[in-house]
This record gives sequence, structure tokens and C-alpha cells, in this order.
Amino acid sequence: MTYWINGIAGASPSALDRGLHYGDGLFETMTCRNGHLRFAELHWQRLARGCEQLRIGSLDMDALRREAAAACTVEPSIIKVIVTRGVGGRGYAPAEAGTPTRILLRYPMPRDPDEFWTEGVSVVWSGVTLAGQPRLAGVKHLNRLEQVLARVELAGSTDAEALMCNADGHVICGTMTNVFIVTGHRLRTPRLDQAGVAGVMRAVVLREAEALGVQIEEAALDRTDVADAQEIFLTNARIGAWPVRSLAGAPRDVGPVALRVQAHLHRLDH
Repeated sequence: MTYWINGIAGASPSALDRGLHYGDGLFETMTCRNGHLRFAELHWQRLARGCEQLRIGSLDMDALRREAAAACTVEPSIIKVIVTRGVGGRGYAPAEAGTPTRILLRYPMPRDPDEFWTEGVSVVWSGVTLAGQPRLAGVKHLNRLEQVLARVELAGSTDAEALMCNADGHVICGTMTNVFIVTGHRLRTPRLDQAGVAGVMRAVVLREAEALGVQIEEAALDRTDVADAQEIFLTNARIGAWPVRSLAGAPRDVGPVALRVQAHLHRLDH
């Protein structure tokens, strides 16, 4: 793993950074393939929206883009971008004129079993409930303790993912993925207006619906909707799409829609 802080390789972060104290920041996880970052513009657009929602100003986005592109020299690899509000302000109120911190990390690409794509993954329901906060819904902010607790639940199991619901019982996402189901001739995915991260690969699936020949909708889904679906698959920027072969111990078929989406996403870079 290699990292840079504000463009300096191996620099030390400040102990006063608000990202460390309050999770006051955002992150993006991109994949490097064929010498460039996949879906880079979608990631940068989401980061910019997140900065606007959190009112993080003065980010040198041009420098961040250059640094991320320069880091994409080992492939395949993961490029993680973290932006914090920076140093300043003791307590929750930030300093009026702070300078954001840019953190860039390059990780080796994780090696998941090939059958996760061909035969599907086993998933369970998480016991961790997602809190609702409309002002943070969709944003990939640094406060991920709910997902951390959910992943702790999976420790030692063979399940690849856990699906998470909010306090109203609506399915929102996986710990690291977005959820899609096939019902009849429709592809459906949870609304993310109360909680959850609006993933880049989720956005690509929504954008590519016509090319995929499917009708798609964002909807309020409960556990029964998911359990009764003809197909379930999961997406994120690293995995593309994983079909679900088992939910809470109940076997499921890996269907044609999930495999069609998976193949289509694999061909795309932008």
C-alpha cells in the first residue's frame, strides 16, 4: 500500500485533522484498469456533490485529479481518495477558513474467488439498523461505524455480504454494495433518500437501463420484496455485479438479468 497526503508521498497526517476527530469528510474508492481510473468522472462528480452537501469548500479538485491519475500506475489496483475538512476548530464547529486535506491511497486489488461472479455469493441479513439522516443520504462520508459493526458480524463466516435495513424496515444496501432485485420485467433498487450511499456502479446501472433492455425503478423495498424476487444482485465500483446465490441460507438461482448486467458493466470504463 502506498499513500500520499496533499500530494506528498508518505507524509504524516495531522493529529488535529477533523476527519480523524469527527469523520468530517468524504471518500471515493476507484479501480485502476488499463492505465486509467474507471468511471472517474462519476466519482469526481459525486465527490463534488458531497463537498457541497457537507459545505467543504476550497478543495483543489484539479490537484486531486492529477494525483489520482498519477497513482494509477499499478494495475489492477484500488485508488482510495479521502477528503477531510482539514485542521481547525476545537469542537464540532469548524474553523471559518480551513484548507481541506487530500489523502490518496493505492492498494493491491483484492482477490475474490472467481465463483463470486460466475456462481454468485451468499448473503445474510445484518442485525445492524441504519440510522436515517436525509441530509447525509447518498453521500459517501467518513462515518461508517454502522458498516463496521455489520462487517464484524460477518467475521468467521463464509457469507460475502450482509444486507442492511433502516428503522422502518426498508432494505437500503449491503455493507459495501448497492442492492438490485428483479421482479417480473422490472429491475428495482432501494430508494436512498433517507440513508445509504448512492454508489457509482448503481448510477451506471440506472444510466444503462435502456441499453440493457430493462425497466428500472427506485422504490421502497422491504425484506419480503427482496426474498420473493426472481433475482438479486449486488454492485459496487470494485466488484461490478455479484449475483446472489443464497439469502439467509435459502438457495437462489443466478438469473439471466444479473449475468447480463455483469457482462455489460465489465465492458464499460466510463
